[in-house]
Amino acid sequence: MLGPNGAGKSTTLRMLAGFISPTSGTANLCGFDIRRQSRHAQRLIGYVSETGACYNEMSVVSFLDFIAQVRGLRGGDKKSRVTAMLEQFELMEVRGQTINTLSKGFQRRIGLAQAILHDPMILILDEPTDGLDPNQKHRVREQIKDLARDKIVIISTHILEEVTALCSRVLVMDKGRLLVDGTPLELESRSRYHQAVTLYPRQPLDMMTLGMLPGVAGIEAGPELHSVRVLARTGVVILPAINSLILSRGWDVPRQEVERGSLGEVFRLLTREQHA
Repeated sequence: MLGPNGAGKSTTLRMLAGFISPTSGTANLCGFDIRRQSRHAQRLIGYVSETGACYNEMSVVSFLDFIAQVRGLRGGDKKSRVTAMLEQFELMEVRGQTINTLSKGFQRRIGLAQAILHDPMILILDEPTDGLDPNQKHRVREQIKDLARDKIVIISTHILEEVTALCSRVLVMDKGRLLVDGTPLELESRSRYHQAVTLYPRQPLDMMTLGMLPGVAGIEAGPELHSVRVLARTGVVILPAINSLILSRGWDVPRQEVERGSLGEVFRLLTREQHA
């Protein structure tokens, strides 16, 4: 779920998790209505709030032990599951420390650990990497990818790089409304830079000839003509035609790049239209 701050992402996730009751409408989680069968739905969910709320005065192991008990685990099952979480999220070395003495990266990992103690089918993560440094972001994202192998993982974010790094499906929201539902590639294909080809020539190119190629929508010259970006019409792949022209004219172009499209451009366009 992608959207600017205040778009309604966290509110939507809180409704799915059962913390807020919708004023109208409803949703189903694996067939359970979140309004009429909230307890059944919540048993299937692991949830990490935007703040990653933990009982900060508790030690890591005490907190996980408490959550396991709340989730109905007892005896050997509880002990083995807590140990498994400490190992999976690399928390063994800090298991005896109180949570409020740990870095934000550790606290995010503790939040993930408590969310999957009961092995839920659905994992709901609100801004899972917000406020983390680059190394911590990478670690948490890798852990989310691992979890997504056998779980439905729903994340909210306003960080565009999160989408391309993690997601197979994107819902773009703004002002509480769903604007787009598609794959990252489908969103990128809406960009005017989708399938654009950037050339880095060692000599000036014939821009007019480039612009007359079939499927070319326009040309943007970089600083001092050190690069030339050739834009493609929607749905057209122009690289083969450009390569044929380069070979036939004998142009010296040692480097080319094909662009996927700018997700940021599409996001700004969608949300700007919503605010217009």
